[in-house]
Amino acid sequence: MMKLTVSDRVFNLVNGILMLLLVVLTLYPFYHVIMASFSDSNRLLAHQGLLLKPFGFSLAAYERVLDNPNIFSGYRNTFIILIFGTLANLFFTALGAYGLSRNFLLRKPIMIAIIFTMYFSGGLIPTYLLVNNWLHMGNSLLALIVPVAISTWNLIIMRTSFEALPESLIESAKIDGSGEFGILFRIVIPLSMPVVAVMILYYGVAHWNSWFNAMLFLRSRDLFPLQLILREILVLNDTNSMQLGDAMADQEGVRESIKYATIMVATVPILLIYPFLQRFFAKGVMIGAVKE
Repeated sequence: MMKLTVSDRVFNLVNGILMLLLVVLTLYPFYHVIMASFSDSNRLLAHQGLLLKPFGFSLAAYERVLDNPNIFSGYRNTFIILIFGTLANLFFTALGAYGLSRNFLLRKPIMIAIIFTMYFSGGLIPTYLLVNNWLHMGNSLLALIVPVAISTWNLIIMRTSFEALPESLIESAKIDGSGEFGILFRIVIPLSMPVVAVMILYYGVAHWNSWFNAMLFLRSRDLFPLQLILREILVLNDTNSMQLGDAMADQEGVRESIKYATIMVATVPILLIYPFLQRFFAKGVMIGAVKE
């Protein structure tokens, strides 16, 4: 091993301190939300500065959140959008990526047209008219799935990953009599599971965090996803559906702790899923991001 010089040691020390500070700055907001969600409402409202531990451990905020029927209907709708939306995303993105990874006459013009949509779009009003008036998907969960079935960026990543597969595999499958769909679903996708896992993560997180399209197209509260319910609580300060008692309804602190508890309830599920996909993440991104 090479002997480190004094300047190397100083650099490593400074670099380590800066990275540690970055980790603290990144994790503290989440830690603050956790501590605040378990804190006593009145003491939390009176506190200023850093929050290092809960003030008077209390589960009252979580009880109020879980008593809210909109939370469970939001979870139901979000999971429906997450599951069926991600399946639709993977299916159509894989079809497009496989087709664009093969050599054919109009491949380049089609790719240019697809990339064009990354920089220019029809705008909000044409999108609303298309979904609501022409496709007749207004006030339905399909409005949150079909218009976002393919992400151009994810399509490019998956196409690049498919292009990296040896052409001999495709040719040998064709010689054995396999069709294009058989090649895609029996050979290409099984050999590209790291990038498929990345697509699941990208699309899944996008569906989980999405609220704007729901606000735009949905009118029935029974169809609201969880993030739209969260927006009402955090941005519009609407906690009327939390079934607060008369003695507590006027306490601003209770409303504040409810906001933190709602954030935790809406965030924890996606955090539990991520570790199962993390081991594929770096490999999948590298495979799909480098073109030979």
